[in-house]
Amino acid sequence: MEAESPRTVNVLCPKLLLSRTPGDLQWLIGSPFFPPSTVLSTVRCLHNPSDSPFSPDFAKESDDLRTLILRGFDLIGALYVSDEGGDAVATNASGAVSATYEMRRRLSRDGGIDGLIGAVADAVTGDVRFYWAGDGVQIEAFDRVSYGDRPESYVWEIGCLVRCRLALKLPVYVSSNDVSDREKKISSVIDSAAAKFRDKQVAYIVEGEDSPSVAPQPIVLRGEELDFESNISDKHWKNTSSPLCSYFCSENKHVTLASMRESPDTIRVTVLFNETRNTPNASVPVAEYFPALESVELVVISLHLDVLCFSAKELPAGLAVSKLVVPGLIDQLTTMKRAILSEKSTQGLQLCPYHFYPPRITHPIAAIYELSYGERELRQAEIRKSLHSRLGLPLDRPLLLIANSLNFGNKGSNSVENGSPLLKNVHTDIPSSGVTGGLVSLVDGSYEYYHYLQDGFDDNGWGCAYRSLQTIISWFRLQHYTSIEVPSHREIQQALVDIGDKEAPFVGSREWIGAIELSFVLDKLVGVTCKILNVRSGADLPEKCRELALHFDTQGTPIMIGGGVLAYTLLGVDYNETSGDCAFLILDPHYTGTDDLKKIVNGGWCGWKKAVDSKGKNFFLADKFYNLLLPQRPKMV
Repeated sequence: MEAESPRTVNVLCPKLLLSRTPGDLQWLIGSPFFPPSTVLSTVRCLHNPSDSPFSPDFAKESDDLRTLILRGFDLIGALYVSDEGGDAVATNASGAVSATYEMRRRLSRDGGIDGLIGAVADAVTGDVRFYWAGDGVQIEAFDRVSYGDRPESYVWEIGCLVRCRLALKLPVYVSSNDVSDREKKISSVIDSAAAKFRDKQVAYIVEGEDSPSVAPQPIVLRGEELDFESNISDKHWKNTSSPLCSYFCSENKHVTLASMRESPDTIRVTVLFNETRNTPNASVPVAEYFPALESVELVVISLHLDVLCFSAKELPAGLAVSKLVVPGLIDQLTTMKRAILSEKSTQGLQLCPYHFYPPRITHPIAAIYELSYGERELRQAEIRKSLHSRLGLPLDRPLLLIANSLNFGNKGSNSVENGSPLLKNVHTDIPSSGVTGGLVSLVDGSYEYYHYLQDGFDDNGWGCAYRSLQTIISWFRLQHYTSIEVPSHREIQQALVDIGDKEAPFVGSREWIGAIELSFVLDKLVGVTCKILNVRSGADLPEKCRELALHFDTQGTPIMIGGGVLAYTLLGVDYNETSGDCAFLILDPHYTGTDDLKKIVNGGWCGWKKAVDSKGKNFFLADKFYNLLLPQRPKMV
């Protein structure tokens, strides 16, 4: 008799345990398109009273997860953080499974998940024990746990993204005085719009990415042809007449994690509300008049839907529309309806869906922002903070700002990394500093190298501080603290005139600027504050290495060094605290050649510099006063 294979849980999320606080509950996310008991990601349960951890506020939790987790992913279990051992471990695992069943019932996602997972993490050691529940009552421990390698690549080998965008204008007459009538009618008109997505008269156009001659032909799926009953996970699909999703995917493109984050390909779905199809009987339009018995007003509800779904490449496109896209559109309308009804007025309401692919998460997530008062408004910041906490993201990085949303290959998009011809991170492969026993502290994150004569602009002899400032601002762009374009010399000068630091003739001049002016521009254009470090002589700069190392370790931003007629960008220090030996990683904006990385590194335009080199030559001048500009990383989400 053949032995049964061991029951295995496959953990593909890079970070499984988001908290070690006893009583915390996390939801485990999988997909019907993956092998059973495959954990793709995990999110914290935020609406969870400490006295009843397995009975959270399911209504609020389900509302949040319905928006956050794309269709095509599903809740497959829960993880409980405990400081108890012994028999309590299995009891807590059973409680986690029970909570999962209730949450799945409220989410109403497509079924077909083969058993649920109950996991318990030790609050002290972080060790996690996994249990499986096949019938919802009895649980048994998994035989083994497998932690996957390259999980994101595995996700995109199996699946693809399907996207549908739709703008709706819903007119409704509501009572001017009766608030309950107003809410009832707004709710009714949105529910009617949601019901139309399943109408037999609706048509859906499915097409691949824009590509000249190799793009597959679009197909049209009519509502009467769609299958809303089949289960996408049972693999016995009724509707096999439509082509598979793989038909619309790029065959020749090598999909990488970077490409998915920067410019993901999607299968596009367009909705056509066709109300004029041929009918056997001719009819005449009829107009009816209903006099209003009280004061009413016309409210036009403008909604912009943007639904992203995850589908197996081998799923028929018809099922991707009926089982993923249509439920996703209804989910988004439902979420927007709740937001609208919670507001006193719908005037000026701007509900905007965005999609993000944060680091250490194996798949995109979605969020709906209300942007009437701008992205920096306190309420919006609180929403992002809550999302960071739920996803286990750091609370001092703006990972979910609109500037960090997915690009989808659109020109003029929010992605700031695509298409830039400038060199990035030129210090990566430079030789060592030569400091024995030193501790290296470096810039944290990406930047672009700006130097003399770039873009055909002649600033040779006067523009080094401008170029250093451009490099610094590029760092804030690439870390998504801002979405502004890196300013030109003229725009930098105009900013200084606008704040009253310079007179109007300064714009278009060749006048130098220093650390103080750079701090003014960073504050005005990026909202960044700076520290200024004054050094009386270049010979005293090594004494500041400890302070500079602390800056790179805690802030991680590039530093501008200005002294005399020269300005440099400092990317790091190598410092031996015992001997005092140190070196400075200098990015020199005075370079005038082409953007040839080998030429730049070999020529010493980016490299380690000691205050006094082996030949006794001083890099920093003893008779010059130096100002160091230390931009502070904003603590924001």
